[in-house]
Amino acid sequence: MSVPPPRIGVIGTGSLGYHHARILRDVKAARFMGFHESNVERAATVSKELGIRAYGSIAELLADVDAVSVVVPTRAHFAVAKAALAAGKHVLIEKPITSTLEEADELLALAKDSAAIVQIGHIERFNRAIRAAAPYIEQPLFLDSDRLAPFNPRGADVAVVLDLMIHDIDLLLSLVGAKVREISAAGIPVLTPSVDIANARITFENGAVATITASRVSRERMRKLRIFQRNGYLSLDLASGTGELYRLRSDVDLAALVLQAQPLEAFVERVALEAPEGEPLKLELENFVAALRGDAKVAVSGEEGRDALAVALRIVADIERSLPGVAALRTGAVPGA
Repeated sequence: MSVPPPRIGVIGTGSLGYHHARILRDVKAARFMGFHESNVERAATVSKELGIRAYGSIAELLADVDAVSVVVPTRAHFAVAKAALAAGKHVLIEKPITSTLEEADELLALAKDSAAIVQIGHIERFNRAIRAAAPYIEQPLFLDSDRLAPFNPRGADVAVVLDLMIHDIDLLLSLVGAKVREISAAGIPVLTPSVDIANARITFENGAVATITASRVSRERMRKLRIFQRNGYLSLDLASGTGELYRLRSDVDLAALVLQAQPLEAFVERVALEAPEGEPLKLELENFVAALRGDAKVAVSGEEGRDALAVALRIVADIERSLPGVAALRTGAVPGA
């Protein structure tokens, strides 16, 4: 007996939610029902462009679906996801999971009570470079991450930690696989009242160390991650989805290497990292649908989303201690998803 495809909808069709609706409309393993958008003019535009139904209210949409993708501003994540979970629906929530840990805990408790699936939209997990590097990652000891972007008013009402850096926080937590022991952070405002550039050093309980820099006041974009471990060094360009592994050649005579300088290629092997092409958001949504059907586990659980938020808030708190007068650092005005 075949299992009917899960009925799914989208709540919020701004710049990102539009693409959630566009992709889910064409996922054959699910039945896309439509979307709700609070802006009536925007709802009409999206409905016409994508040829999909716009529901007049969240309640009407929830009555027709088994699951929803929540792509509203972060300050509304809690209320919208809570309504969906209370109605017994599964949810995919764009990052960060909520504005506060208390809100995240309440959502996770609701999900547990109703046995609902919660997936968090940390899309970098589906980056081609990350997928290509996964088979080679083995107990990272030092990680260095840079995420730089030109200024964009969207999301600029809050510290860059919760706007951009949280992407890399989630990646580092998933790659290291250990709890955070210590955090030291610094940041300053440049163009806005909140922190626009920030750097954090994270020490993990297993001894691994990571440094993260995030800026929204750069001239050019950069998204790079470097991973050092005992069997080599991985250099990943998240913007292009490419990466390389550098490791000691198996035929190297270490004794001879010590005696005389040699060119790098004489003792280091370069391996180009490859993974299948794939739009990260499409892969993320397909993973959610597969989880709804019982064919896969969610790539980023609600608990993992909470962990990333907890670390981000610790970084913000550490910056606040040195910049007590900086406004809008905390989650009263967290950026939109």
